[in-house]
This record gives sequence, C-alpha cells and structure tokens, in this order.
Amino acid sequence: MMKYSVVIVDDHTLLSQAIAAMVNTFSKFKVLYTCKNGQELIDKFSSSPEFIPDVVLMDINMPIMNGIETTEWISKNHNDVHVMALSVEDEDATILKMLKVGAIGYLLKDTEKVVLEKALVEIAENGFYHTKNVTNLLMKSLSGNGDVEIHLKERELTFMKHACSELTYKEIAEIMCLSPKTIDGYRDVLFTKLNVKNRVGLVMYAIKNKIYTP
Repeated sequence: MMKYSVVIVDDHTLLSQAIAAMVNTFSKFKVLYTCKNGQELIDKFSSSPEFIPDVVLMDINMPIMNGIETTEWISKNHNDVHVMALSVEDEDATILKMLKVGAIGYLLKDTEKVVLEKALVEIAENGFYHTKNVTNLLMKSLSGNGDVEIHLKERELTFMKHACSELTYKEIAEIMCLSPKTIDGYRDVLFTKLNVKNRVGLVMYAIKNKIYTP
C-alpha cells in the first residue's frame, strides 16, 4: 500500500525522533526525514524532488528559521505540501499566525497518538484538520465584516459548503455529479477569486461570510 510521506521539523532531536517513531507506526504514513529548523527543510526541498513530502509536521519556536517563516515559504513555493503545526505554543495569536501563513491544522505536542493519526489522515486525504477549539478561534477572529463584496455563483457556493466538510474532493465531485477535473477547476477559481491559499482559507472565508456555520 502506498503511504503518505511525512517530514518533521523540530529543533528538539529526541522529541523529533520520538514523534517520527510514532508516525511510522501509522499504517498510512512513513517519515522521510527530520530537520532541526526551517532552513534545513528548504535545503532538503531544493536538493531533490524526492525530499518533498505530502505532509510537514512543523514546530514553531526554532533557531535560524522558525515555523511561521517556514510555513509561509512552503505556502508560496510548494503549496501542494500540507503543513500541520505541532507545538507547545497554545497562545491564540500564535495559532492564528500559523493558520494565516498557510498551516492547515494545529495540534499541541501532548496530543494523544490516536488524535495525531486521525489529524494526519484528514490532512492527507481531505486537505485540512481543525479541532473545535481552533474552529472557535477562527470564528472569533473573523467576526468582522468582509472588506469587499465578491459575487459567487450558485455552483461555487455549493462546492464551498461541501469543501467545509470532511468530504474529499473526489467525493464532492460524485455528490455534485461533476468530474474531479471540474471540481479542481472550481477550487482553483475560488482560491484566486477569494485570494486564499488552501482549503483552510476557503473554510475561513465561508465562516466569516456566514456561508458555513460549524
């Protein structure tokens, strides 16, 4: 069975190794390598395509290049790579910073093994993972009114509502009786129209504009 590839970026070597050992027990995942900071990760990405994973588990406080800076770089240069923050930081401001630069999930390092595995599966297969606490935080941060009114077609709204669920894009295509290629087109158009980087950005927009209520 083909496994999703994972890279862990954390400056605490022993902890990083422990997380890697845990992830390698998950049936759908394998760890490619670990890095001590963002610059190491960029160097790996730049050296060969084989070092570019499906998912990056990202710490935040690291020397040389921290998790926020690294996540932003990944979003700009490899937006097909999913980043999930895995940190001891539980401050609302830090969580929001990570989500706004492109992270599609946020977990604390004391998260139970079963929760981490579930989060990785949802990120790899559905494109995002939010706990209830993070969803509530997003709703609070997005409680203001939108700056610009954007007209969305009925089909785009329908797609967006489905995208806020746990459905995969393939499942959305089946429900809407469309081809996966057409669904990819809706996604790309909405990303451009709404100026968002990923599925999390789409959910944030939907919550802010009351298109979707968690």
